[in-house]
Amino acid sequence: MIAKTKTVIRKLFPANKPLTQQDVAPAREYIAGYWAKLERHHIKDDASLIGLPNKYLVPAYEEHHEFDFNEMYYWDCYFMMQGLLDERHKELNLGVLDNLTFMFEKFGVIPNASRLYLTGRSQPPFLTSMIWELYDTYSLDEKWLTRNIKIAEQEYETVWMGTKKPHERKVHKGLSRYYDFNYLHDLAEAESGWDMTPRFGRKCLDYLPVDLNALLYKYETDFARYYKLVGDARATAKWEVAAQHRKKTMNELMWSNLRGLYYDYNYAKERRGNVSSLAGFYPMWAGMVTKDQAKQLVKALRRFESKGGLTTTDVQTLGQFVPGAVPTQWAHPNGWAPLQLIVIKALQRYGYHEDAERIATKWLKTNLNWFTTHHAFLEKYNVVDPTKPPARGVYPSQTGFGWTNSVFERLCKEFIDGR
Repeated sequence: MIAKTKTVIRKLFPANKPLTQQDVAPAREYIAGYWAKLERHHIKDDASLIGLPNKYLVPAYEEHHEFDFNEMYYWDCYFMMQGLLDERHKELNLGVLDNLTFMFEKFGVIPNASRLYLTGRSQPPFLTSMIWELYDTYSLDEKWLTRNIKIAEQEYETVWMGTKKPHERKVHKGLSRYYDFNYLHDLAEAESGWDMTPRFGRKCLDYLPVDLNALLYKYETDFARYYKLVGDARATAKWEVAAQHRKKTMNELMWSNLRGLYYDYNYAKERRGNVSSLAGFYPMWAGMVTKDQAKQLVKALRRFESKGGLTTTDVQTLGQFVPGAVPTQWAHPNGWAPLQLIVIKALQRYGYHEDAERIATKWLKTNLNWFTTHHAFLEKYNVVDPTKPPARGVYPSQTGFGWTNSVFERLCKEFIDGR
């Protein structure tokens, strides 16, 4: 069966053939019709479900599946916006952001998702990125920008730079870690969004994650951009100094010149982790690397690049598997849409446009071939052998997936429509 599928896939979209608008049209039509299945509107609290003022999108929907999403997830929101940054979806996008800030004002944290039992942790912080992308896309006014940036500053100070419960995240040399109110390693790992991964060896609270701190660097530069816009030189300088300090410390602790990649830092043992992962490209996405570091990071891509896109980690050695036989879906051989987009945007930012297009095309074909064969999009893919299902995680695999759909649409707009 697998051999037959491989033959079909080669006939459909061979690796050396550029994709056309005609090739992707059925998949894009399917995606456009799928958003209605993911849209929810729950104004009132309902048991554990938090009522939100505006419509939002859930990560996935599949009838009779054991997973039934009704809650909105923090970092999913950013990636689900990526293919919807147009006038048609303006009200939805602005409403989603408003829902996030609503929850922060209500709970003092943007929860992992809009469930009461998920308020003990957050998710990777993309709030300032959402604010600026919506501001730029829709030419919003300064009053709107000011209100949202002020909330993001509160989130930064209270949650991500907190030093004691319920937000004990800033723990070593000004850098932060993922956390959970219950002070459990596995729940802190859930805050990373990478549940589960070999990056932290089931000791997530002991690590300063490279992706988190690159995101916080992005916050600091986003704040500096805002204060420069409103003409506050003192506040601009404050945030620029904070960003430079974080950049310097991250380079000292996390950058491996030998391997040409950033690594998570185990501050409890005062040494870098040994798992090479796509989290190491977040600093490049955030714009905090030098041209020489960017060149080395591009060389490091070969560790992750496969026929179907980028693997989440490089090939794991025996010592990299998570103890306790917990499935690690955020690892080789799986590829995930958010990480493909982060790396593609990082490459574009530093002028590596051919590399960005090559990876985007591989990922689009992986998605498209699976859709053509199975008429579904997945939350993740086996990019080493795209004809096989992805490696399973601690929860059942999902189909119809929001961020996969949206990143697919975003990449089609950039690399096919614009050709």
